Amino acid sequence: MKVTRKIIKIDEELCDGCGQCVPDCAEGSLQIIDGKAKLVADKLCDGLGACLGSCPTGALQIIEREADEFDEEAVEAFLAELEEKKASSQAKQPQAGGCPSAKLQSLQPVSPCQGANSPNIQTDSTLSHWPVQIRLIPPTAPFLKDADLLVAADCTAVSYPNIQQDYVAGRVVMMGCPKFDDQQLYIERFTEIFQSGTLKSLTILIMEVPCCGAMTQIIKRAYDAVQPELPVRQVVISTRGAVLGESSW
Repeated sequence: MKVTRKIIKIDEELCDGCGQCVPDCAEGSLQIIDGKAKLVADKLCDGLGACLGSCPTGALQIIEREADEFDEEAVEAFLAELEEKKASSQAKQPQAGGCPSAKLQSLQPVSPCQGANSPNIQTDSTLSHWPVQIRLIPPTAPFLKDADLLVAADCTAVSYPNIQQDYVAGRVVMMGCPKFDDQQLYIERFTEIFQSGTLKSLTILIMEVPCCGAMTQIIKRAYDAVQPELPVRQVVISTRGAVLGESSW
């Protein structure tokens, strides 16, 4: 039954597909489809506007128009469907111990002496472990214990020229893309890591582009849920590889 009520409206010209609104929609009615935020179905939107504050471009607004009534049962069914798809997707992902590239490894930096005696050994990398993708590192990974953690958006690795020396050295690295990866999986992963209480510090390295801000929102949701006693520093990198600014929590 259609009624005149409040409902979300998305300006597709303003929407850049960053996905920051998706985690704030408890009903799951907002999804990123073809690079833009879309309202999946009128009946899934309660019209309360919890997502408005997370949109960096102002593409979201609440309007009144004729729409299907909000349906809580439909929301429950839709969320259950999303969970089923998520579980199926995770089951298809390579798991540590299955795919050789996902096997947990602690790496020892190569000393100058080793490098001199073995010229074929690459000595520039300061990476201390493998894998590095967020979705492949379990919260129980041994290298997370007492770690200074660096959470880096994928693009920072090719944008910031001194990432190895300035940020990777001495830190455990977790990398991912908040726009294209599973944001809910990220929230759950960081929540579990914060709950373990084993981290010493957290550095977030993101790009200046709006979609990268979703990484901060993801981590903040996990952080707020646990409230760990953990110093957090965020660094924003420009597309030209310069540090634009730093902030701390």
